Amino acid sequence: MIRGTDMNMDEKIKRINELYHKSKDKGLTDEEKEEQQKLRRDYIDSVKNSLRSQLNNVNILENDGSITNLGKKYGSSGYKGDLNVK
Repeated sequence: MIRGTDMNMDEKIKRINELYHKSKDKGLTDEEKEEQQKLRRDYIDSVKNSLRSQLNNVNILENDGSITNLGKKYGSSGYKGDLNVK
């Protein structure tokens, strides 16, 4: 059974680390490899979403004195740019 669906992020990070160390010591079962992959994907998605959320709330003061909100300029349009890290 794959764990992770009901874990908070700190618990997921702890489990990711446990699986990493086990993979170096004894190796992982196929089920554990799948769990590790899912937990890593959840963690990466969480970091990306957090960064997007922060950037959506950033205002840039332009040289002409106008203010550009990054969320309005890039966030709502589905802009992926450099934030689409895999």
